[in-house]
Amino acid sequence: MGLLAGYQFVKDLESAGALALFVPPEGGFEGRYQRRLRSKGYTTLHMSAPGLGDLAAYLTQEHGIRPAHTGKENIRVYFQPPLVTYHLENLPPNAKGLVLWLIDGKRLSKQEFAYLAQLTQTLPKFKVVVEVGGDRSVRWEPLADWVAAA
Repeated sequence: MGLLAGYQFVKDLESAGALALFVPPEGGFEGRYQRRLRSKGYTTLHMSAPGLGDLAAYLTQEHGIRPAHTGKENIRVYFQPPLVTYHLENLPPNAKGLVLWLIDGKRLSKQEFAYLAQLTQTLPKFKVVVEVGGDRSVRWEPLADWVAAA
């Protein structure tokens, strides 16, 4: 799927809500698809999937973060707003929606993939793209179909 397929990528993402993406290991191709999304009015968040922790808490609930304790400071907790709901509430007026682009998604569990696919059905302006593996050329499929086949 070449450069012109970027528009088909946007259509497939809009219809499925969440896509499993396979990209060549040398990288660089996914930037074209992100530009297509931005040109169609989407705001993108680019994150690494490992280390997100509890997806439900991190994406849709206020959650506490404890910095590393070195022994000299008091133990403290900072509260951070939910990532997805915060960005959805603060989208520009002309934005179509928010796309969460997760790299190295192959480390997520099947349950986490299912949660991401379900979350896009709950929040209509929210879309997810998860890079789940490598291939010779860029290809994608709906995340729910990929999880069912795995």
